[in-house]
Amino acid sequence: MSRFQISKEEYEAIKLAEKGSKDKRTSKRLHMLELRYEGYKVEEIAKMYGTRKEWVSQVCRKYREQGLEEFIRNKYKTHHRALTDAEEDAILAPFEKAAEAGQVVTVKEIKAAFDKVRGKDTGRGYIYMLLKRHGWRKVMPRSKHPKAANEEACNASKKLNNPCWKPEKSASRTQESD
Repeated sequence: MSRFQISKEEYEAIKLAEKGSKDKRTSKRLHMLELRYEGYKVEEIAKMYGTRKEWVSQVCRKYREQGLEEFIRNKYKTHHRALTDAEEDAILAPFEKAAEAGQVVTVKEIKAAFDKVRGKDTGRGYIYMLLKRHGWRKVMPRSKHPKAANEEACNASKKLNNPCWKPEKSASRTQESD
């Protein structure tokens, strides 16, 4: 006799929840519970799913401890941000005005403001993701040598005839091919 025992009503509720589940991980765990109710051994279920038998036992234990509602609730959230969107917008607003006015805005300044509001140090990578999420992009001026001549002098110094390495079409060549 197995230690995992559930009633027929619980089994039906698990089947309904498994059919209605859109999350494949939850569906997989619920199907493990169904198989366990139907009399499959933990080793057999683990072999079917290509997992360890300890994982199957852990799934059964979590169901017993949490109940069906908590067991199927999706606990994985994709929003691992330090602040809300509104708070992030509030931090970026003064920098946006400065950037539109033509001032140079650096990540170091934005990071300092973000750390001040948040109250602890934040990695630079997080700030770059924040800027990308809010539609910012890196804009750099075209590089010029500080002692470069003005554009008129550059244009005047350019050679107007063909470079020496490029052969010109000449009459002598066409005569050789005849």
